[in-house]
Amino acid sequence: MANRLPDWNPPMQANDSSQDVVSSLPDWSKRERLLLASYAMFAESSAGRRYVEPLHPYRSPFQRDRDRILHCWAFRRLSGKMQVFTGDMGDYHRTRLTHTHEVATIARTIGRTLALNEDLIEALALVHDIGHPPFGHSGEDVLSECLRDQGGFSHNQFALTLVEELETRYTSYPGLNLSREILSGQDFRITHQGQAPLFEVQVVDLADSIAYNAHDADDALKLGLLQFEQLHSLELVQRALQWGKSDLRGTTQAALRQMLVHHLIDVQVADLLEAARPLLKSLGSIDCRQAQQQGVQLEMSAEMTQQRNQFSRFMFDNVYRHPQLVTVRKRAGQKVSQMFERLSQQPEYLPTRFLDRAQRVGVPRAVGEYIGGMTDRFCDAQFRRLIELGEPSAQDWQ
Repeated sequence: MANRLPDWNPPMQANDSSQDVVSSLPDWSKRERLLLASYAMFAESSAGRRYVEPLHPYRSPFQRDRDRILHCWAFRRLSGKMQVFTGDMGDYHRTRLTHTHEVATIARTIGRTLALNEDLIEALALVHDIGHPPFGHSGEDVLSECLRDQGGFSHNQFALTLVEELETRYTSYPGLNLSREILSGQDFRITHQGQAPLFEVQVVDLADSIAYNAHDADDALKLGLLQFEQLHSLELVQRALQWGKSDLRGTTQAALRQMLVHHLIDVQVADLLEAARPLLKSLGSIDCRQAQQQGVQLEMSAEMTQQRNQFSRFMFDNVYRHPQLVTVRKRAGQKVSQMFERLSQQPEYLPTRFLDRAQRVGVPRAVGEYIGGMTDRFCDAQFRRLIELGEPSAQDWQ
């Protein structure tokens, strides 16, 4: 049975007269009542965890979720997984870890402005990319093809496998035992079905798209895959440059690139907030569950949506399909494919814990999970050892 926290329906706000009840609440609950809007997700109304745990005296359930994610092995490995561009192309560009922190920062800014639960937002942001395999989307595409008869491979699904099964703490049960709101938020990224997600989940998804659009352009410019002149015709770029109202004369390329990425983020966040504030105000005092049932969605303006779509198409055609990037990604994908084939044929080369795992989920799935958890550098090292040298590999990525 879940560790169900007290139900407050609707959540009481700071102006409630029940001072005796409020004074008996933990500090984190008092803080939430003071700062959050009625439509936010209150930690005291969480659906709890799979394995019952006592409440912490000064950290809310969502703060504890954030800390567990931050300290787990899979999160630390994000520093060795590139976002789009691999290590073959230099070390300036973003890793999954830097991208994750950038998403968390943007999402928290939006959440604070809209009086949502920042602790939940931060935990959701930190976990959202934790299941990415090595070598970005090329690694995921190859693993999905290798596992096509077992349902494929999805980094969102693998994130749940990591935090519910493969990660270990100091407890007798598997996984991180995260709050159900964290798990359901990640599950929504897989299914996109049913009622609308919590506003905190929506904010993280929007912040993710805002971050990678701007930062992928920044990295592509730095690597020379794009030139500024190619971006000038894009409406979103024009809007961002006008947003800054800066005198560009004498501006260096590095400074211009930095200014552009900042303004690209600012203009999108501002548009989202401008659209969200009147929408949320119109909801009155409904709580988060009622907002979900009504299917309320946070969206940017129609004009911004069109400009973002144009920008995304441009990035797909000119960056993600750039011949230089395609070549590097193809080579990385071949490494993943060869390793999967070898380990599937000789599972005795797997580390002990994944041999045990194969008894429960089958050899192909266990091999996919082993490779999926690798960093780019660890995958390269294992490829050299396993494929090029033909030596058994019993190294774990934890």
